[in-house]
Amino acid sequence: MFKANFGFMGLGVMGHMLALNMERNGFHVAGYDIDAEKVKAFGTKYPAKNLAAFDTLEKFLAALERPRRIMMMVPAGKPVDGAIASIRDFLEPGDLLIDGGNTFFMDTERRSKELEARGIIYIGTGVSGGEQGALWGPSLMPGGQPEAWELVKPIFEAISAKVQGEPCVAYMGPRGAGHYVKMVHNGIEYGDMQLIAEAYDILHRSLGLDNARLHEVFAEWNRGELESYLVEITADIFTKHDPETGQAVVDLILDEAQQKGTGKWTSQNSLDLGAPTPTINAAVESRIVSAYKEERVAASKVLTGPEPKVSDDAENVIAWVRDALYAAKICSYAQGFGLMRAASKEYGYNLNYGEIARIWRGGCIIRARFLNDIRQAFVRNPDLSNLMVDPEFAQGLNARQLPLRRVVALAADNGIPALAFSSALAYYDAYRSARLPANLTQAQRDYFGAHTYRRVDREGVFHTEWTPE
Repeated sequence: MFKANFGFMGLGVMGHMLALNMERNGFHVAGYDIDAEKVKAFGTKYPAKNLAAFDTLEKFLAALERPRRIMMMVPAGKPVDGAIASIRDFLEPGDLLIDGGNTFFMDTERRSKELEARGIIYIGTGVSGGEQGALWGPSLMPGGQPEAWELVKPIFEAISAKVQGEPCVAYMGPRGAGHYVKMVHNGIEYGDMQLIAEAYDILHRSLGLDNARLHEVFAEWNRGELESYLVEITADIFTKHDPETGQAVVDLILDEAQQKGTGKWTSQNSLDLGAPTPTINAAVESRIVSAYKEERVAASKVLTGPEPKVSDDAENVIAWVRDALYAAKICSYAQGFGLMRAASKEYGYNLNYGEIARIWRGGCIIRARFLNDIRQAFVRNPDLSNLMVDPEFAQGLNARQLPLRRVVALAADNGIPALAFSSALAYYDAYRSARLPANLTQAQRDYFGAHTYRRVDREGVFHTEWTPE
């Protein structure tokens, strides 16, 4: 009788591809889906492989070795609760249930506690890399009980991406830690994508670069310190032409960026924890503004601004934008890791930031060369307060802060919106400022609400009577 090492609930694209990846790496895999067509396709398409698909939970569960390891690949939210409700009464103490979707970490916290009370161990696993990553090697971010990690460690290490022989997976921490790290990964991804989009907009509008030249610029950047998956695919995008019109596909796409919510969750949680993430927030806000297409078109006929002037100093501007992009990315990653630092303390996750940087080097959407440098920064100092003050990154920022200022000024002078670049520079300047104007803010709060303040010259809490009696 067929006995599978691992089971998937949900045979959509991601579940299907992860199952194939697992089978290719020597494991027997069972699948189940409420959609009979998906079950049929899964069961008949690969008859020679160690895969089997079932149309009932009873048959599916009977095909799994004990303790049973089951990964749910269903949409986040109520579908996950529904999947858990459908299977939990069939599970036994010691069985492992895994949520591999883009789930909000607080939902994972709740589900983990509820299932643990039943003796069922639970993992919330961030999975990054998209369809091809799932098939050929994703970055995996599992969080849950340590014994749960031990049950899946050899399987997850086998199917994950590899960089220099190291698997891009590691235990993140208890309960919702894995989904939390994936949430921040996606927030950083938002920031990366917005910075690249702004770099494209500045080069296109201030230099008049066409798509062929933009391809050359981004391809060249991808051979240097900016080497990353997102820069690589950006270079590719500029080469794709629509077969019907002959035009570049990128020029035919409506300028309205959509989102699934993980970036927004990052911003919301950063406000809850009091951890500044202005570049990630700017990326979320930029997507929101882009959705106001009709209003923007109408406003463009009423509101004035400078007409972009094509610079005759193209090579210097390209170099400035390259250095500005690198500097702004450091600022954005510093914000993401700073947020995880606050969350680790707040939620008791005990996150290992060097390990997080290590597993993000391959498989995931934000994989990039300089994640090696981030990993080394946390190896040098596991208690690093902010990535920007690591000696290596501080040196890199100091060398590139002037190009970042030039790019922000260039965008402002030409009326080109650069929310992410501007926020990164403001974050850099705020963090390096020994004194900020918050003294005036606190004076205002004390004036209208008697909220008190602290002084620079003595200990204690003070209040001033600002108006005469």
